[in-house]
Amino acid sequence: MIKLLMRFYDVNGGSIKIDGHDARDFNRSELREMFGMVLQDTWLFHGTISDNIRYGKLNATEEEVIQAAKAAHVHRFIQTLPGGYNMELNEEASNVSQGQKQLLTIARAILADPKILILDEATSSVDTRTEEMIQKAMDNLMKGRTSFVIAHRLSTIRDADLILVMKDGGDIIEQGNHEELLARGGFYADLYNSQFESTTEIA
Repeated sequence: MIKLLMRFYDVNGGSIKIDGHDARDFNRSELREMFGMVLQDTWLFHGTISDNIRYGKLNATEEEVIQAAKAAHVHRFIQTLPGGYNMELNEEASNVSQGQKQLLTIARAILADPKILILDEATSSVDTRTEEMIQKAMDNLMKGRTSFVIAHRLSTIRDADLILVMKDGGDIIEQGNHEELLARGGFYADLYNSQFESTTEIA
């Protein structure tokens, strides 16, 4: 579905519309500029933390970079680092944790201020405490914009306006909000209840 939105493919029938305009009427680069992405695999480059956040908006001021970091709940962490915002990330960015990398990419997306967001399994590879922080940062990021959240950890999408349940390579088998899908007692409800039970057992 995300590949269709980004026009890696075009639909054979029907249409995908953005603000009433057919996605095929946009050129691909113009269309993709509307989207911000936070993915499971973070992408940071060799350079300062400030440069990595500013990649979302190359002409951003230092103050704008700091505001984005604050909204992403990563400002305090950056202040504890030697050099703070001027600390150099190494080639693999292995001198910060996976959770901190994720928060830095969220700060970058906040700074870019995209019209539409794609969040793909953004909390899948972190511990529960870091997940809560990332979730708060993503809530800030999603305010006032259309967001597509891809998740297997269903706690992250409970508040979504619409949940599409996909199975077997992309067939939509159920749709509705969290309460509607639970009440239906189908695949989503089974999946959610099994996840909830497993977290209760751990607690």
